[in-house]
Amino acid sequence: MYVGNAQSVSVIGDFNNWDPAVHPMTQGVDGAWRAHIPIAHGHHQYLFLVDGKPTLDPQSNGVARNERNEKVSLLAVS
Repeated sequence: MYVGNAQSVSVIGDFNNWDPAVHPMTQGVDGAWRAHIPIAHGHHQYLFLVDGKPTLDPQSNGVARNERNEKVSLLAVS
């Protein structure tokens, strides 16, 4: 994920109880932020936290709304 001049990026979702401390991303020399996250089969909701701001994934499998009617990214794992 490329996010310009971000200082920190993490992944939050139903697979980590929406906890930003669980999956922080690291920035590579190419400027992209990455994380390796083992995820169980099924459909999952998630967001990126870019400098603390919830951000949808432009490359997600889709967009849904969570229980608070907020937009979240969707991931299908098979």
